[in-house]
Amino acid sequence: MHDDAIRPFLINQDAEGHFRLTVRDVRYNSQGYPIVTGVMQGEFFKTAAAAKTWARDNFNAKAGQYSSK
Repeated sequence: MHDDAIRPFLINQDAEGHFRLTVRDVRYNSQGYPIVTGVMQGEFFKTAAAAKTWARDNFNAKAGQYSSK
């Protein structure tokens, strides 16, 4: 498995309709198994595009690094 399999930015919509951004960190153990940790950011966004823009500005996110699942 390579690093592109797990995208570092997860965008989900909560029950109130706000979009939330989770920043994920992927490490691999000695057998090559991925260990994924995530930190949900405190900001709320009206659209997924706004969340992507914020990730790009604050974490230097690039196109293709986002996931919605």
